[in-house]
Amino acid sequence: MRRVLLIMSTIALVCGGCSNGSSSSDGETDTGPVECNLGEYSGSFTIGTQSDIAALAGYSSISGDLDVDCPSCTDLGELICLTSVGWELRFWNNASLTNLDGLSALTSVGTALVIYDNASLTNLDGISTLTSIVNNLYISENDALTNLNGLSGLTSLGGDLRIANNDSLTTLDGLGGITSVGWNLWIIENDVLTDLDGLSALTSVGGLDIGNNPTLTNLDGLSGITSVGGNLRIDDNDILPDCEACDLLDQLTSGPTSIDVHDNLNDSCTPVPGSCP
Repeated sequence: MRRVLLIMSTIALVCGGCSNGSSSSDGETDTGPVECNLGEYSGSFTIGTQSDIAALAGYSSISGDLDVDCPSCTDLGELICLTSVGWELRFWNNASLTNLDGLSALTSVGTALVIYDNASLTNLDGISTLTSIVNNLYISENDALTNLNGLSGLTSLGGDLRIANNDSLTTLDGLGGITSVGWNLWIIENDVLTDLDGLSALTSVGGLDIGNNPTLTNLDGLSGITSVGGNLRIDDNDILPDCEACDLLDQLTSGPTSIDVHDNLNDSCTPVPGSCP
């Protein structure tokens, strides 16, 4: 059984390459061909071609959403000045983009960071300065992505954390700074992920869903979790012993509101499939 991750989000209409952003010379820096002297871009912007990126060169922030939906784009270098996005930052369907290196100044994203269906993206090192996402982090359907190391500056998420359908992802080590997830944590359908050790700093989540990870062998990376505020579901992980779920439940001091453990590798800890003592 395969789950399909649907990320529904409204994409704001954008005024193409117009320059309706406010300008400020405070803290002007020279980055070579790009001077960071345009201040905030007012509104939302969609990058659909490589030339659209040039229209944002020099801006240090965007008050609305930034959508990068550009199958032909290969270089984000002209975004070198960008330090913050007020609402959502979304990377969709960028078939040729192998890295995010042009965003080396980015420190904050307002409501969500979405990295979805970028077939050639191998790493997130280009956003290693990112320290704040107010709500959600979604990373899914990135076939070549092997690690999440560029996210090591994050310490908490107020919303959801969803890692799903990343066929080459072998480790979650880049998430090692995150101590809490306000809403739900989903780790779903990552074909070569063998452990969750990168989540060792995590102490509380709103809900927990670990499913359809065929090479996952243990839940040791969740050993710090003491609170699950909502539902706990661990299912269809072919070689994960059910006993791992039992051990996780034993360590909780709060929650969950419901438990669904089934179709993992059954062992003596669970005499009745689908239940946990």
